[in-house]
Amino acid sequence: MTVSVAERFLARIRRDEPMSRHTSWHVGGPAEIYFTPADRAELAAFLRSLSPQTPVCWVGLGSNLLVRDGGIRGVVISTHGVLDRIDRVNESTVYGEAGAACARLARQCIRWGLGPAEFFAGIPGTLGGALAMNAGAFGGETWRHVVEVETIDRHGREHRRNADEYRVGYRRVEPPQPEEWFLAATLRFEKRPTAHEREVRALLERRRATQPIGEWSCGSVFTNPPGDHAARLIEAVGLKGHAVGGASVSTKHANFIINHGSATSADIETLIQQVRAAVERAHGVCLHPEVRIVGEAA
Repeated sequence: MTVSVAERFLARIRRDEPMSRHTSWHVGGPAEIYFTPADRAELAAFLRSLSPQTPVCWVGLGSNLLVRDGGIRGVVISTHGVLDRIDRVNESTVYGEAGAACARLARQCIRWGLGPAEFFAGIPGTLGGALAMNAGAFGGETWRHVVEVETIDRHGREHRRNADEYRVGYRRVEPPQPEEWFLAATLRFEKRPTAHEREVRALLERRRATQPIGEWSCGSVFTNPPGDHAARLIEAVGLKGHAVGGASVSTKHANFIINHGSATSADIETLIQQVRAAVERAHGVCLHPEVRIVGEAA
């Protein structure tokens, strides 16, 4: 099925857009339709214009996304560079839109003397992605701070929902309704007048010392099983450096998979499957991918 798009949106549309340009692994086949809205009103109008059968996929910074080599049928909506407002609501609450980078949110909260928000600097994506998966770093988690969220459905209708309407767990968020996507959130923090950007710098320095920052990866590939760490289990079965095609398990941090420049999505997905199988054989533990895998095989 070919997606038809109303003429008024054509200036914001790219057809057959390579998703390798929009993911931190730098792999992925083409999106049939790639749409970047100018604002919320255009986003709502665009969603209303789509056929109810058209698949919709959202992408922010593409840091937790593996797009298969065959690409994505339907529509990809990008929030990168739009929907990125961050405002202080009152002494303890902050309003952030889904396209705002988590690292920017961390820095802004530090400037306002609010925390603990520095952990957001360790999340290499947008607030929308952090909300969708309850992302965390350095012991902090997104939904511990959520007061309410704003969402939009595929009919272009906006909703305001309290945090307690969602079932939230470790790297897991279950919405009250399917096909409602995050537009923004109100977050509550504590006043921390002594907060300083050096806290963020110290956390990022710790991250650089233990993770392969600067290489093409998606961050952590697997969630940590209860009471253990995925990286420890992977290292224990001797898979550091194990490669498939142009992808390999990082020698610095075993829960990272690196694209050395020539990997395909299939290489990475095969490596994920091999790691899971080896850990389950050796330890009896089934690792669950933290990364979202979307699209069709080539």
